[in-house]
Amino acid sequence: MDTHYTLLGIPTEATAEEIEEAYRRQSERYSPERVAGLGAEFQRIAEARTADIERAYATLADPQRRRDYDASLGVGTAPRRPPDRSRLSRREIAGLAGGAIAGIVVIALVWVLAGRSAQPALPPVGELRRPAPSFALPGLDGKTVRLEDYRGKVVLLNFWGTWCEPCKDETPALQAAYRKLRDQGLEIIGIDLRNQERGGPDGEADVRSFVERYGLTYPIALDSTGDTARAFQIYPIPTSYFIDRNGTIRYVRVSTLTTEDVEALFKSLQQETSALR
Repeated sequence: MDTHYTLLGIPTEATAEEIEEAYRRQSERYSPERVAGLGAEFQRIAEARTADIERAYATLADPQRRRDYDASLGVGTAPRRPPDRSRLSRREIAGLAGGAIAGIVVIALVWVLAGRSAQPALPPVGELRRPAPSFALPGLDGKTVRLEDYRGKVVLLNFWGTWCEPCKDETPALQAAYRKLRDQGLEIIGIDLRNQERGGPDGEADVRSFVERYGLTYPIALDSTGDTARAFQIYPIPTSYFIDRNGTIRYVRVSTLTTEDVEALFKSLQQETSALR
């Protein structure tokens, strides 16, 4: 269940300072300027979420209204000491936005798109038909990862970050799907938002630790500048794009994927290609 706290991406014991910062961050994320190029569906979702965020902030910023609201949730408001900003990394700040907002936007987006899907058997996804932006990114293994090198295969691009909690939930399913479907023509490329990780060697160590923890064997590319994420119009993460054999984006999932989801979408594109031969 969404609460005012989950809408802002903060814990129930958040301080007034944290509430203010979360409100500012969420308002910027849903601003008309940011969603202008994402299509009418995203714009409608953003407008609805902006109204929800305004209501949440109005309640939590007022001490008495917050106490009453907390009582209705059955929680006690016990603000924590303000965090030491000198020690708060950019990765942690980004994590608050990336992890919490993913679940919020996904609920609305999936609800909209599920009713529009032309193929009821498919998982809830947005259906597109536009060329995938090309990219050449440094890989974690030192090699360059180029999208064009995968032409002729179905490619799943998964945008993620080590600080993203939904990404942690999703990653084992992606690895399982890769093991199962790679020999059938599926390729997965994990694109880490390196510009939102810690800087320098510490950030790279975080990415390597994540990859080792989940035993990932599919290629990992590092988006150090954020240019690739902008080209694909990434909003929350995890976000995954399914690209057909001709390099066309066909499906987008702004949410976690299961192994079954990946298989169903891969099979759909595979069968479509076979039918055209």
